[in-house]
Amino acid sequence: MLCHSSNRPLVLFSALIGQWRSTLMTGDLPATMQIAQRVYALAQQQSNSALMIGAYQATAGTLYWMGNFESAHQYATRGVHIWRSGGLASPVEEVSAPGVICLCYEAVSEWHLGEIAVSQVTMAQAISLAKELNDMHGLAVALLFAGFLGHYERNAAKVERLASDLIELSTRHHFALWLAGGVTLHGWMRSAWGDTAKGIAWIEDGIQSWRATGSMLVLPYFLSLKAEALHLANRTPEALEVIKESEALIERYGERYWCAEVHRLRGVFLAALGADEAQIEAAFCEAIRIAKQQKSISLLKRAEASHTEYRDRKGKRSGNAEARRDPTHETEI
Repeated sequence: MLCHSSNRPLVLFSALIGQWRSTLMTGDLPATMQIAQRVYALAQQQSNSALMIGAYQATAGTLYWMGNFESAHQYATRGVHIWRSGGLASPVEEVSAPGVICLCYEAVSEWHLGEIAVSQVTMAQAISLAKELNDMHGLAVALLFAGFLGHYERNAAKVERLASDLIELSTRHHFALWLAGGVTLHGWMRSAWGDTAKGIAWIEDGIQSWRATGSMLVLPYFLSLKAEALHLANRTPEALEVIKESEALIERYGERYWCAEVHRLRGVFLAALGADEAQIEAAFCEAIRIAKQQKSISLLKRAEASHTEYRDRKGKRSGNAEARRDPTHETEI
């Protein structure tokens, strides 16, 4: 790099952050992690606290999307701690205030780690800080992440409010990417409230617009929202095909933060279709294994609950079948 050979570390840091952000959104995550490590090493060399916030942001973000929630939380928390200790302004230009983004990653990581109530407080702080700094781009990111949390909690009313705010803000400031995210979340909300036809249409429009920006990050998650909506519309075979597309993107780009949930949904859809028992069990067991490996307490509970529900239903069906074969059984068929 020219800025490296001319001994201009701040210019180099800015270039690396830009490269990290571009690779995060459009490339594979292992490559993104390598850039994040370079950002971190450079910030350490400069002994600059403000640069370290940016380095923690890059590291936490990459780890989160890769599904390493515990480490992502640790790095995000360190960035927030530096920010709160001095509120240092970065010596290089940032798209969003690193303190806001660190709070966002801290919040979503807390949700995975089972700290649901704490995650809500942290996310509210991210939104508040973005407003305080008049950081409209950071506010859009915070609203999107808050919408994610609303969906994680299956709270359609919260998603409606946040998606509407995000759509309004993004339209006003011409944030095409975040507008697409808001549209997709709005579609999930419509579907969750029973308007599956319009909900699916909104989700599809949002995904198409998201892809049009060149971004591949978050697509596996958005596709899972589409799969949920299709399943609610009694279009489960199509939902299963969408899950296959989501899984292919996960394998291609290494974005594994929603991987356990994708496998859980596969199990739910297979069970609804009366598929082979071994396939259903394999899907649920893989969801449980991944959630345990990633230490996602919230997704683990969800996967275990779905697995238990499936086995209970299977047990009842088996019991009813035995009753039908037993002429002495007194229960009416």
